[in-house]
Amino acid sequence: MKAPLPSNEFDRLAALYALDVLDSPPDKDIDEIVCLAASVCGVPMSLVTLIDADRQWFKAGIGTDLTETPRDLSFCAHAILGRDVLVAPDVREDPRFADHPGVTAAGGVRFYAAAPLVTTSGHALGTLCVVDSRPRRLGAEQRQALHALAGQVTAQFELRRYAGMLAGTTARLQDLERRKDELAGLVSGDLRAPLRLMDSYLEALGRTGHHDPELAGLVGRACAAHVRGIRDLLGHLSCLADAGAGPELHMRPIDLTRLTQRAVDAVRPIATTRKIGMLSHAGGASLPVLADPVRLEQVLMQLLFAAVKYAPTGGRVRVDTEVESGPTVRVDDMDLPGGLRPDLFPHLYYGAIANPMDVPGPDQGLAVAKRVLDAHHATVALSDRPGDGTSVHVTFPFVERV
Repeated sequence: MKAPLPSNEFDRLAALYALDVLDSPPDKDIDEIVCLAASVCGVPMSLVTLIDADRQWFKAGIGTDLTETPRDLSFCAHAILGRDVLVAPDVREDPRFADHPGVTAAGGVRFYAAAPLVTTSGHALGTLCVVDSRPRRLGAEQRQALHALAGQVTAQFELRRYAGMLAGTTARLQDLERRKDELAGLVSGDLRAPLRLMDSYLEALGRTGHHDPELAGLVGRACAAHVRGIRDLLGHLSCLADAGAGPELHMRPIDLTRLTQRAVDAVRPIATTRKIGMLSHAGGASLPVLADPVRLEQVLMQLLFAAVKYAPTGGRVRVDTEVESGPTVRVDDMDLPGGLRPDLFPHLYYGAIANPMDVPGPDQGLAVAKRVLDAHHATVALSDRPGDGTSVHVTFPFVERV
């Protein structure tokens, strides 16, 4: 059965295209999420799908060589109509899928489950789905983990697009600043010189007796008007950089403790299925910071997901908020294989990155996280203590209490 179009289809497609992810190159971070979803759900096939106007494109996948299919044949086109995890234990018994050629074929699909990829603006772009050739069911923990992993996919898409825009803004601001300096020099120097010369000439005429008071007053007023115009122009030049500011962080006072707990709750289902102990002490006193709550929560989710992803089965992660040199999120006691190896959290070491997508290797998501933390004027410190595991501390500037 062909899925009906979502009621917000035009806006949904606009949100999808704005992320600029369709037909993009393979992404190791997204590939790892797909593999983790298959492992958590115990299936041989998992996909990240994006529903375009007339096709279903696979951003990542295991268990299939396909890269896209017609939208009319898409299981996931049904899943994006809701916001919960769609589970079909036996698709032959589901009227939406029973006549699908991929179901009726020998050895075809028998089990399907999908969590929609929902943006912060509420648009379902596609799904993170898992598929099997035999019927099965998902337990509550598996459903929650699939939903949480879908949230990680969407957060990475949004953060990467945002960080790319920030990188482009940095380049534009540098060019505007150079142009502003050049124009300011021209205005304050070359354009003022004739006015100074004219003023001196009028004074000289007055000293020689060849002075027409009416003409002098007229010229003097013209000179003053030019000076005011130049002063106003210099003032406008100081605002030039704002014209290239690009994406804005919607900064407001928020409670870092409460936001951190939200990030912990979002990642905990993934940790549970991997038998990673996630201890949170982020429910204590309020810690006010100035932040974009949506972007910062996505960044904290990214950091916690990386900690859970790298920890071996049975490992642990402890999350606290406290005051160090400022309000701080501490991710401690991470049981990382071999401790704090450069290949695990490499991109948190990078300072200003021209474009996080240019950083080689996996976990570009951490390079993106660092870019957004830089925009919040936050600092990141990493340490590794024998017996205590690896720690990541993210510290923010002080602000008035919320």
